[in-house]
Order: sequence, then C-alpha cells, then structure tokens
Amino acid sequence: VIGPNGAGKSTLLRLLAGLLRPDEGEIRVLGQPLSRGAHHVRRSIGLLSHQSLLYDDLTVLENLVFTARLYGLPRPQDVAASALESAGLGERADVLPRSLSRGLLQRLALARTLLHRPRLILLDEPFTALDPSGAERLRAELKSRLSQGAGVVFVTHNLDEVWELASRVAVLVQGRWRANEPRSGSLETFLPRYREMTGA
Repeated sequence: VIGPNGAGKSTLLRLLAGLLRPDEGEIRVLGQPLSRGAHHVRRSIGLLSHQSLLYDDLTVLENLVFTARLYGLPRPQDVAASALESAGLGERADVLPRSLSRGLLQRLALARTLLHRPRLILLDEPFTALDPSGAERLRAELKSRLSQGAGVVFVTHNLDEVWELASRVAVLVQGRWRANEPRSGSLETFLPRYREMTGA
C-alpha cells in the first residue's frame, strides 16, 4: 500500500489490526469479522507500527518473553532467545531497548511482531533504519513466511524495497483507492502511473 503522506495508510493498518473501529462497514480478517470480541482473530495478526510497542523498563529478552507469554506460546524463554538470535540481537539480550540504535530497535520490534508466527503480518515502513544486513534478513524472513501461507500488508514510501515481494499494489490517496491491482511489469514502468495518480 503506497500513497502520499496523510493518505490514510497507517490508519488502514490500525483498522486491520483492530486498534481502531471503522465508522461504518465491517472489517474481515482471514475471513472472520474483526469485531471487539474476536480475540482469536486478533491473535493471528502481527503489527509493526511507528511505535515500537516495546517496554523501556524490560530488557530486550524480557520484552520478547513477555510477548511470548501474552500469546500463550510454549517455552517462552526459548522462543524469545531463538527470535533474538534470528534477529542478530542475541548478544544484546540483557540491555534495555532505549540503549539500542534506531536500526537495532527496528530489528527488535520486527522480532516482536513476528514472534507468534501470525497469519497476517501488517508492516508500516518495515525497512526504516535497517542496515543492508538487517534489510536482507527481513526480506528472507518475509519470503519464508509468504511461502508458508502468511499474508503480508506493507505500507511504504519506498517501493523498491518490497516490489519483488508484492503480489498486489494498492495506491491510497486521501482515504480512497486510486488503484488496487496485481503487481505486473517492472517498478520503472509503474512509477510514472503512480506519479500521475498522486500528482507527485
């Protein structure tokens, strides 16, 4: 999902995650209505937003253990430690999140988002502040999740980061869809159309 600032992209993700309620209509996720009581549906969702959703007074490891317990995962300590190793943060397990650089904090937030193996992954600018190694690690992880049947919704300003991962491209302008179509062709052929749709 792409579009200019203020188009409603982040709001869309918050609606899909069940953090906001629509003024009208119904949101369905994985074929189920995302109503207030649909806890089993929400448990299938992982959200990366602009806020890290991490606790500053818990260590890096404690944050993931806490998340694992929230989702009722077996052996939360082992699950959390494994996720930190996968994110390249194993050596920082005992530090507080506020001591991390912006890029490492993004890695930790992504590890928290993916920890419970959600079936729907909602990502708001996931590559922000990641170094090339972190970006490549994220692409590989998302390719793996997609191959296992997970759905991923990206909100991004940088299509080149996700173009090859995408199966559809949607353009949102002032809260309305200007396009929602299968990805086809190259990014270079799509960008002129995007600029025309958004007046950029």
